[in-house]
Amino acid sequence: MLAGVRAGRPRAVGRLISLVEDGSDALPAIMAALAPDTGRAFVLGVTGPPGAGKSTTVTALVRALRERGERVGVLAVDPTSPFTGGALLGDRVRMQEHALDDEVLIRSMATRGHLGGLAVAAPQALRVFDAAGCATVVVETVGVGQSEVDVAAAADATVVLLAPGMGDGVQAAKAGILEIGDVFVVNKADRDGAQPLVRELRSMVALSERPPEAWKPPVLTTVASEGTGVPELLDALDRFRAHQAASGDQARRRLGRARREVEGLALAALRDRLRRQGSAALDALAGAVSDGSTDPYAAAAELLRRLPPGPTTTA
Repeated sequence: MLAGVRAGRPRAVGRLISLVEDGSDALPAIMAALAPDTGRAFVLGVTGPPGAGKSTTVTALVRALRERGERVGVLAVDPTSPFTGGALLGDRVRMQEHALDDEVLIRSMATRGHLGGLAVAAPQALRVFDAAGCATVVVETVGVGQSEVDVAAAADATVVLLAPGMGDGVQAAKAGILEIGDVFVVNKADRDGAQPLVRELRSMVALSERPPEAWKPPVLTTVASEGTGVPELLDALDRFRAHQAASGDQARRRLGRARREVEGLALAALRDRLRRQGSAALDALAGAVSDGSTDPYAAAAELLRRLPPGPTTTA
């Protein structure tokens, strides 16, 4: 399977990402073996509210990247129903244009209740695409609102996609997603209201506080269903990538991404130990907090003291 992943074979990549989603016990050994093959892919996040045309834009971007001769990975995240626990994973249906291209690796992934616009398994899935030789990995988030900004922490560049008729300038100004954009795109620019939205976005970018040498996010227009504006979007991303490499911001961003990934895995391991070995102690300490015998801070410190150390792993 590892040899198949390194060769970019879709079945092997799919099998390994399934192991990632299922939290297989073999993952530490697998990721240790793949580590030398990672760190090369450019991760591009595409986010925005529902209906902005994210899947159509991703399809157009993949088409343009394939024309350059790149192997491309796509991680499309879909929401999980809070009622049934199921997910449609419909983005794969929308990308049928690339379904028979072995140089385009597409994986749909459900959030499984995780907030923030991405799935818990997304960082490790991105490593699999990286090891498979994808020059660019496009991450399409669920339809997001004002606080789902996890994609900024997972990507080298973030494209925020908006469309006319989805809210006024004040609504856009307070949206958290506008604070994470490296490139802003007004899609469906052939509709009424596109140019006022472009002007509002450019005004907000101009009024934001940035050092003189910092990257200034451009505001572009596209009609992704027709491919209009996609070459200009790729050109802007190329310029952003060159700026980040020259300024050292790309290395700093990737360091922060790795730090959050390590921290997340460590916290997940601690929660697992707590669930398996500390539930009785937690119940007792929670009772003490409830009846006023102790305070939550002291109880938390005591719980950590009682937990046995986790297993030691070696590479």
